[in-house]
Amino acid sequence: MKVILLQELKGKGGEGDVIDVAAGFANNYLLTQGIAVKATKGNLKQLEQRRHNIAKREETRLADAAKMQEALEKTSIKVIAQVGDEGQLFGSVTAQMIADACKEQAGLEVDRRRIELGKPIKTAGEHEVVVSIYRDIKGTVKVNVVGENDAEEAEAEAEEAAAAEEAAEAVAEEAVEAEAVAASADEPEAEAAAE
Repeated sequence: MKVILLQELKGKGGEGDVIDVAAGFANNYLLTQGIAVKATKGNLKQLEQRRHNIAKREETRLADAAKMQEALEKTSIKVIAQVGDEGQLFGSVTAQMIADACKEQAGLEVDRRRIELGKPIKTAGEHEVVVSIYRDIKGTVKVNVVGENDAEEAEAEAEEAAAAEEAAEAVAEEAVEAEAVAASADEPEAEAAAE
């Protein structure tokens, strides 16, 4: 059965494409979900009139997908999980965990269904995960899986470093104030000696 797609259908085509699918798939899924319409003469005529608008939307989608791909390539996220002694995870890192981390840490909206894990991530360390963005455009995000204990230690070290930096700034401010007081105390003596 020939249908006209109203939106992208993974592996089949994009908006405005005329594809041939099984009648059951068309009637039970595509037509009922509003993903496609039957390819009748009237609908094909309307499609020809809308081709220009569809082409503009396609350009916009491709440009957005290219930006998203560039952003993903630069992104490195951290996922905290329970890790055993040998670096093996208790469970695995899921696509939903990666999508949530992308949103929290990088501000990128990634649909969990577009994350292609292949095989589950079951070890700590750095992994590259492929994200299908739009049609054939894919991006790769670096996922650093760390244990809860390692994350707590890193957070404690960061807090200690921040506290040490604050203490160093306070000491530097006191030194500047002491120099200013000493300089102001020397000025009256210098003036008295000049007279």
